[in-house]
Amino acid sequence: MPMNQVSPSELKEWIASGKDFLLVDVREGWERQAYNIGGVHIPMGELMSHANDLARDKDVVLYCEKGIRTVIAIQRLEAAGFHNLVNLSGGMKAWKESL
Repeated sequence: MPMNQVSPSELKEWIASGKDFLLVDVREGWERQAYNIGGVHIPMGELMSHANDLARDKDVVLYCEKGIRTVIAIQRLEAAGFHNLVNLSGGMKAWKESL
């Protein structure tokens, strides 16, 4: 099954429209301090131990720097039974380029 993706421009529309979703930053703390777009911070290495904190009843958008770590994170979470995950395509790099 192909992974759900959202582009930076689509995500901006979701935020502007007040869509109910959970935003999760899976980068390391130093990366988040340098630049982030909000949401909850759960570093990649801690994600599976915090899986029960993630919503299952609405979209969960995961982001990292380039969209590579989130692909791995989504695969792991889907193996644990999640079906509501969305990858921010291109990550923070694409987000900044779309500003």
